[in-house]
Amino acid sequence: MSFTVQREGLDQLEPEWRELLPRSFLRCPFVTPTLLRVWWEEFGGDRELVLLSVRRDQELVGVAPLMSDDGHLTFAGDTQVCDYMDFTAAAGTEQAVVASVLRSAMGEGWPELALWAVREDSPTVRALPSVCEDLGLSLAVELEDVCPRVVLPGSWEEYLAGLNKKDRHELRRKLRRLPDGGDVSLQVLEAPADVEAALDDFLHLHVTSRAEKAAFMTTQMARFFRARVSALAREGLLEMIFLTLDGVKTAGVLCFRAEEELLLYNSGYDPTYAGLAVGLLSKALALQHAIERGFKRFDFLRGAEPYKYDLGATDLKVYRCLIRRA
Repeated sequence: MSFTVQREGLDQLEPEWRELLPRSFLRCPFVTPTLLRVWWEEFGGDRELVLLSVRRDQELVGVAPLMSDDGHLTFAGDTQVCDYMDFTAAAGTEQAVVASVLRSAMGEGWPELALWAVREDSPTVRALPSVCEDLGLSLAVELEDVCPRVVLPGSWEEYLAGLNKKDRHELRRKLRRLPDGGDVSLQVLEAPADVEAALDDFLHLHVTSRAEKAAFMTTQMARFFRARVSALAREGLLEMIFLTLDGVKTAGVLCFRAEEELLLYNSGYDPTYAGLAVGLLSKALALQHAIERGFKRFDFLRGAEPYKYDLGATDLKVYRCLIRRA
């Protein structure tokens, strides 16, 4: 069976790419044309987009969203804002797609290909060793980060029962104290107009919660953040959740939707309410909301912050795979 690889423009490839995504392993917003477009418009700069299509006869079965950055070939994007990356490949063609992309990339003279943010359960990770051996390429795989996740049960009480005794006691104690700050409410925004109207409130909570978050949210990053949030809200892939006390937004979490998963992408809180643990509880209540909405997993994404494990998460490893000519 013949597989062909060629470079394509994003506008040209996007409709077929969108049709392919539901048939692939990774279907979260990080690997969509929407996110690539928004990131590229803000951060592409002098980099060269190397968007490769893999076709079986005329059928699109794979997409490799790559870029040339200072002479190195990598996934298009960066680890600051993309927690997961991968090739998009139709189920059952992953090995052939990986082989076709590597053969094409090395044939064009690239000295190396860096695949970052690839999940440990990805078909790409499983395919790379044999593909690289067959093509005479060297492969180095290193742990890049972890993404703690919670497998969600059918009810909040089942979730609480699954926590260890200490964490369950602490969470219940904090939840009992929360009404001391006023009437407790969880505000969930999904409509694009509602999300965009609340963006300033969310960004305020984000930058005031910690100094490193304020430093991260530069003018350029804030512009990208707004564009990304607006684009995903229009596609129905985003939820902005606020924990309010007496109607005051005290903490917020921003979540992406990915079929049966809710992914916690960013958060912030008002330090004035730190004594009531609103930062932690906004995440716990977002998790409760996910259970009630029928999601199967809650993904805290990159970073091994202790609160994630206090809420019962376990690690999913994320790898960086460096492929070079042998």
